[in-house]
Amino acid sequence: MFGAIPLLIVPFVLYNLGLLGLFGGGDDPWASEMLSFHMMSGGVFSMRLGDLVVLIGLVFLFVEMVKSARTTNASIMDHLLSTLVFIAFLVEFLLVKGAAHSVFFTLMIIALFDVLAGFSVSMRSASRDINVN
Repeated sequence: MFGAIPLLIVPFVLYNLGLLGLFGGGDDPWASEMLSFHMMSGGVFSMRLGDLVVLIGLVFLFVEMVKSARTTNASIMDHLLSTLVFIAFLVEFLLVKGAAHSVFFTLMIIALFDVLAGFSVSMRSASRDINVN
């Protein structure tokens, strides 16, 4: 049951919590620096909150790709729910002022890749399961 829940809902929820001011106030909570350290090369590596949310989205995209390779009855529900998550991203991007941000757009494209790749992998694996005589 819980295997069918799309994990990309987590970055969606995290972004909306940031819009509500949970991760700090200001105009752009995604620009706040999470960590920074000096490299041996002399450069400075810094990670902002927006970068961290996108990184979380990419990790969950990988897990979703692994989940899409299985051929169970739950995979159909998983693809349907992933499509609904992408639609939620798209609607919020078009209608909510705070979602007009590059971090949200990147998360929306990650959700689109999840939908497209999930259906592609499923169709590819389903064609291997069909025997034509």
